[in-house]
Amino acid sequence: MTQSELYRFSLRLTAALMLLSTSLTVSAQEPRERPLSRTVPGRNGSRVERERTTTPVRSSAESGKSASAEHPLKPAIRLAESCLETLADVEDYTALLNKREYVNGAIVSQTMAMKCREEPFSVYFKFGGEHAGREVLYVDGQNRNMLLAHEGSGIKSLVGTVSLSPQSPDVLKENRHTITDAGLRNLLRFMIDRWEEESRYGECEVKYYPNAKLNDAECLVIECKHPKPRRQFKFHISRLFIDRETNLPARVENYAFPRQGGKPLLLEEYTYSDVKTNVGLKDIDFDRNNPRYAF
Repeated sequence: MTQSELYRFSLRLTAALMLLSTSLTVSAQEPRERPLSRTVPGRNGSRVERERTTTPVRSSAESGKSASAEHPLKPAIRLAESCLETLADVEDYTALLNKREYVNGAIVSQTMAMKCREEPFSVYFKFGGEHAGREVLYVDGQNRNMLLAHEGSGIKSLVGTVSLSPQSPDVLKENRHTITDAGLRNLLRFMIDRWEEESRYGECEVKYYPNAKLNDAECLVIECKHPKPRRQFKFHISRLFIDRETNLPARVENYAFPRQGGKPLLLEEYTYSDVKTNVGLKDIDFDRNNPRYAF
């Protein structure tokens, strides 16, 4: 072999080795999804696909290599955003809201009939259960941006209607969120914002339960789980239930990381049922002088 032929052979060999090295690097960075079978809690025979990543997500600029595969939360975010798109044509609605929240070391459970209007943002609650008869009203830009509330029975009911800041300690002693965070749109935005933030990191498992059932509603459930406590993760497990018929959120569950040897602690659960959209709510529905109310 002449010197010229040897030189050309050397160049071809070097190029082949560089191509092989690049192929191996891309394969190591972009693990393929591994769909796994799972059983939906409470339903036999249902299936779920899991998308998983266990390594920090870096941009190609940070790593100097090709971009990693799509974060498993991105499809979940798109599904939640599709629910927001469904709500784009919803001006008002009524619903039954069941709420469970971990507040001051205990679970607070509340059930209330709800009226909600988007413009101006207006919320009316009529409580049942332990606080039957309690009414709460908030209208953005009215009543000095304070909420109005009164109890339905007991000694506190003798006080009558009180005006409170949504951030009042008297309000937050029973609630993890303010009344300005109430409603389906705010519920979705909260989940989307959290998932967008968490999609900057790895250590995330996303599961889909396409045939779950919530009461009588067929639901798609999206579950996001972080295996280890990290500063950037607010919750250990988050679940979003989407009604398959209406494409509206039906429930959100958020759990804290368990203590060693313990189970995940429920922090908040919001279930919307009997949702009726665009029912034509009027100003009187959010007026303290409504003769059907007791403010």
